[in-house]
Amino acid sequence: MYGIRYPMVRSEGDRFWKKYCGFLDLSLNEFMEIQQTLLLQQLQRLADCPLGKKLTGKKVPKSLDEFRNSVPLTSYADYLPELEKGNGHCLHSKPYVWAHTSQAGGSFKKVPYTRAFYDRLLDDLMAIFILSCSNEKGCSSIVDGDRVLFNVAPSPYLSGILASGASERFNLTPVMSPKSHDSMDFKDKMAQGFEVSLRTGVDILIAMTSVLVKMGRDFDKRSRKSGLRKLISHPSIFYRLIRAKLLSKLHRRNILPKDLWPVKAVIGWGMDTSIYRQEVCKYWGMVPYEFHACTEAGIIAMQSWNKKDMTFVPYSNFLEFIPESELLPSNGSGSHQPRTVLISEVKPGERYELVITGFHGQPLIRYRLGHLIKITSLQDEEAQVYLPQMVFEGRVDDLLDIAGFTRLSEKTVAQAIANAGLDHAEWSIRKEAKNGKSTLHLYIELDNRLKPVEVASTLHQELKKIDCFYSDLDTMMDIRPLEITLLRPGTFSDYYEETRKLGMELPLRKPSRMNASDDIIDELVRLSARGTPEKVKI
Repeated sequence: MYGIRYPMVRSEGDRFWKKYCGFLDLSLNEFMEIQQTLLLQQLQRLADCPLGKKLTGKKVPKSLDEFRNSVPLTSYADYLPELEKGNGHCLHSKPYVWAHTSQAGGSFKKVPYTRAFYDRLLDDLMAIFILSCSNEKGCSSIVDGDRVLFNVAPSPYLSGILASGASERFNLTPVMSPKSHDSMDFKDKMAQGFEVSLRTGVDILIAMTSVLVKMGRDFDKRSRKSGLRKLISHPSIFYRLIRAKLLSKLHRRNILPKDLWPVKAVIGWGMDTSIYRQEVCKYWGMVPYEFHACTEAGIIAMQSWNKKDMTFVPYSNFLEFIPESELLPSNGSGSHQPRTVLISEVKPGERYELVITGFHGQPLIRYRLGHLIKITSLQDEEAQVYLPQMVFEGRVDDLLDIAGFTRLSEKTVAQAIANAGLDHAEWSIRKEAKNGKSTLHLYIELDNRLKPVEVASTLHQELKKIDCFYSDLDTMMDIRPLEITLLRPGTFSDYYEETRKLGMELPLRKPSRMNASDDIIDELVRLSARGTPEKVKI
């Protein structure tokens, strides 16, 4: 059907491998030299545009130290109204494409991508495709014409821009063209994507890890109820279904997605990727390959071929790191400028907020991403990568502080829920004040019939195991802050449908997991009240 399909990578010395994955061979000094060179080039560009002058002042910094000492840290508000207009007149380079992402209050952050930055973004995406199909250095199973299924948000979200760019640039075959599904609802897009891929097959699957898990769970339930039988009427997928049935019988289980789609790579992203690695593997046949990205910065870091922790990419942004100890004084004060360290100064085991200055004519300067990352080690001996390794912990503004003892991240809560083995649909947790005391109130939709007191007790113990500071609340202060409200099954799905009918953008159709507003929590409780939500405090 596809004729001869040529491998894209043939060896470690292959020019294709070196172009896209060569950054993994850099020493720390080489990494820093690239960063500093690109930063000084960027500063010269910013000196010639109104927005750059507004942020850096009349005098252009001549060195890295001068840059860090004279230019303040920024937030998105510092780029308004210039970026809000979306016209690009205040920028050094004409925007090639505008990306956007949602923020608090239902508004959007708009970020222009220059053509040079867009090209860099796609180069990094190709590195992800190559490495996701690799099990050793210089060896990848990716070939021309591989079929890629994107289960992602549409343009102008970053994931949609990546999907469109990949379809135009790479010699890969999209299962569904971005133009054909950008106008579809996310759930409809997923359903149609898998229906089409039953006929075409899939080599590489890319989606948020939470979506991969949800698809796997839903597929498993459908399989248990024999919901796949009607598909046998389609001759084009008869063989695929028969093969899947034989595999499931051989392993004495129900049909799983991996039986229908024996993919080369599963690519995921999101805070909970490491938590659900094994569940993704159960459903899709392999652990997910992970990368970290966002609208403001593009692709920030990615795993190597051993699919463990992530390595920073040096070519898109200048990287600075705010130590977690510096974050508390800056919250709410408005005047405190936390100190930053460079990648050559980070310490293993420490958490940092990421600060980026975009290269290639991008407008963001010393911009606080609000991303909390943890440096796990200063190198990966197994992969022979001698650069700091990182994992994504969550958002700084989502940290839950209780009595000054602990600051729980979304990842910590998600890990506790996973360790407790709770069969859940979704959840949202926030800090609430009741009778002069602070509580951690978790609203969770479970698929099993546990009692609230059982959930509260189990989660409390799991949080103590994961976070020693949370444990100190109990052992030293006799504080047990966790409160549980069990929501009716189907509550989060109903919330999605309600917000979709209201015309809300895709990211706003799902309640935030951390620190959701009163309006969101009230709506969840209202929807759950079609049954009676159960609540308990331990």
